[in-house]
Amino acid sequence: MNISRRTLMRRIGAAGLAAAAPGVFSPAIAQSKPVRIGILAPRSGAMGTVGECGVRAVQWAAERMNKDGGIAGRPIELVFEEETSPKDTIERFRRLALQEKVDCVQGLISTGVSLGVAPVAEEEQALLIMWDGTTQDGVKEAMPKSRYVFRSTDNECEAVMASLLAIKYFKGKIKRIAGINPDYSYGRNNWEAFQQILKRAGVEVEVVAEQWPKVGTMDLTSHVAALKAAKPDFIFSSMLFADLPVFMKQGSAAGLFEGVNLALPAAGWQINQLKKEFMPENIVFGHNTLYFALPNASPLQKAFVEDYMGRYKEAPHWEADRAYFALAAYKAGVEAAAKATGRWPKLDEIIESIPKQKVESLGGPGQFRADKIAEQTFYQGLSTNQNSYDFPTLKTVDSFTADQLQKPPGMDFWEWLKTSKLPV
Repeated sequence: MNISRRTLMRRIGAAGLAAAAPGVFSPAIAQSKPVRIGILAPRSGAMGTVGECGVRAVQWAAERMNKDGGIAGRPIELVFEEETSPKDTIERFRRLALQEKVDCVQGLISTGVSLGVAPVAEEEQALLIMWDGTTQDGVKEAMPKSRYVFRSTDNECEAVMASLLAIKYFKGKIKRIAGINPDYSYGRNNWEAFQQILKRAGVEVEVVAEQWPKVGTMDLTSHVAALKAAKPDFIFSSMLFADLPVFMKQGSAAGLFEGVNLALPAAGWQINQLKKEFMPENIVFGHNTLYFALPNASPLQKAFVEDYMGRYKEAPHWEADRAYFALAAYKAGVEAAAKATGRWPKLDEIIESIPKQKVESLGGPGQFRADKIAEQTFYQGLSTNQNSYDFPTLKTVDSFTADQLQKPPGMDFWEWLKTSKLPV
């Protein structure tokens, strides 16, 4: 049948409008139009190396997924913006959601930033899946009934686990405790949780020192001197930025760690900077949701770690897992909703679908609860310098699932600590 050029163009235009209309599914359009994922991550400053690890992982994940068909037949396109101050990051989030018109925004590491961005995501009805950070302030949920915001595991999970392992490995040797923790809610909450868990386990202690350096403090000699003068037998520190390697190096030079046991629940973020030359062994060492040298690791983790270490000449840490998990959870939610509806799903359908999907991430299986908080597996253990790297690894590998380490939906954290069935 012969048709005129004008008729042909009219039919093509009508087909395009139909494909663009809400609720109309066109496989051809779905396969050609990218799924645009906005990424908000720090690339410089105190959190620069942390953000870079997550960025590398999400790039690796997108490339791997695109080779396997992308998301429901559509290729993934990443659109990057930087996480900095809350004010500037909010502006960049709005640019991603309103100007770039991304399908989903992922990222965020700082709790302070997430507390500002998350309400904006709800206001703009824009899907946000966090890598890290939370919407907690003093472990009070700022957004207990979020619709568009999916959050990471609670920040306190790592401190709860480190406290449990301190009791497991050093009970009877913990009498004089000292803390050096970052001077904001994360550090103060973790230090308080450590003390409460010791009390609940019947470990009677004397607090001999509390040090609260500002984040980013690079001269910690006065803090080291104060700790040494207090003569603790156990030091708990949830320091996790570039100041942690500085503390360990300066503490080692001062002889602070001689005859002292330590718990570093968030040390994994600085794994490549914590050199054997100043790191004592037998530290409770936290790797959060990714331990790069996990025995019997999944084929996915082995492939990622091998590629990452070969390419960047350093070990990946848990921000890589958080970034991979966010993208994998979104992909699973979209594809499940598309299968159920027979078309590209609407945003509300994707949001409803994501919590029902269990996904394989770099650190193992994980999923979002109905309240949109992640549940994943955590790894910690006692450190050793007996390895082929220039930094510590684990000689014992302990793992806990998040449902053992974080409060259930709607419950106060401090009340949960008092009443939960902690494995102490």
